[in-house]
Amino acid sequence: MPISIDEFESRDAEKRETNAERVVRFLARNRDRAYKAIEIAEATEINENSIHPVLNRLEERGLVRHREPYWAIGDLEAVRDAMVFSSTAEFLDDTLGPESREEWVTAARHGGENDE
Repeated sequence: MPISIDEFESRDAEKRETNAERVVRFLARNRDRAYKAIEIAEATEINENSIHPVLNRLEERGLVRHREPYWAIGDLEAVRDAMVFSSTAEFLDDTLGPESREEWVTAARHGGENDE
């Protein structure tokens, strides 16, 4: 079903929570339980085909724990640090604009010299 162009445009302006953020928030809110991947997918409205890659990346970062077939929130200190980093990066992007890989490469080539 098509949507109006106004709705289409507003979707770009909205901050959309990533699948990883949704999983971490869900597991953190329910830290007294462990869930099967399919249960997490259903609770977070993440596609079943996407949930395992998301959980595996989060496990690599220590944000979730896995004991077959269950998943639970990881170290809360690591989760807090990741959330602080994410919100700080978002604030800096909003305030200063997103970083440019090209600017980083150019600065590295010039040894940090300023061309101005």
